[in-house]
Amino acid sequence: MSALALGLVAALCWGFHDICVRFLSQKTAISACIFIVILTGFVFHGILTIGTGTLGPMPQPAVYLSIAAGACFIIATFGLYHAFKRGPVRLVAPLIASYPILSVGWAAFNGDPVTALQWLAVLAIVAGVSCVAALSDTSDHETPPIGPTILFALIAAVGFAGTFALGQNAAALSHDMPSTLVTRLAALLLVVALLLAFKLPFWPGRDALPWLLAMGIADGIALMSVLSAGTLENAKYASVSSSMFGMLTIVLAWMFLKERMTMAQWVGCALAFSGVGYLAL
Repeated sequence: MSALALGLVAALCWGFHDICVRFLSQKTAISACIFIVILTGFVFHGILTIGTGTLGPMPQPAVYLSIAAGACFIIATFGLYHAFKRGPVRLVAPLIASYPILSVGWAAFNGDPVTALQWLAVLAIVAGVSCVAALSDTSDHETPPIGPTILFALIAAVGFAGTFALGQNAAALSHDMPSTLVTRLAALLLVVALLLAFKLPFWPGRDALPWLLAMGIADGIALMSVLSAGTLENAKYASVSSSMFGMLTIVLAWMFLKERMTMAQWVGCALAFSGVGYLAL
């Protein structure tokens, strides 16, 4: 499977994850949601790693990179949740969706050739995703000052870009399964430390648990897909196509929840998929 296809798998899984978050966040503590999702993802990936016989020693640089990726992933996750909690979506979504520009820019800085047309395709994907997500926000209620909101959104964008760059480099130095497991373990330990430090709740309630377990498996598949692309050609494109999760969340809501999509949003979808189509050539 190509890096681009792995990114699309991740986008679909994170799209499902975000659909669930929209309902659970209204009545469940965000800290408890994050803890159960991260814990489930760790257990899921641990079972896969042991079951496939890929658990083994890793080079020291790969361990450090994986730990750093886990820290970046939790920073990005908390940034994303807090940015969307503050809103508005039309401001937050485009900023978070910009992380593929950072991913491709970092790859280019490290000597990975990127043509002008490939840059144009990446920008088309970012613009399409941003358009669909921003137009989904029809709220007109008062929002908090935008300064901290922009900061949280940019932290999320940089965090996701850092997660994927560090995790893919770790996978390239070692096997992708154990390196992703170390990333998961680092993320879990950091979440536990944060929740204990700020005395935040761990337990989401019995009603939310089945959904959170499903979200954790989806999150596990998504992160594994993007980081596993580190061993493939054009690994950066997994980060690019995974950024479509925000757009796919809205498309899934249209498919299953009968939420309305405007013509402008469909144009945004077409623009994003045209960028993916070009990169797949």
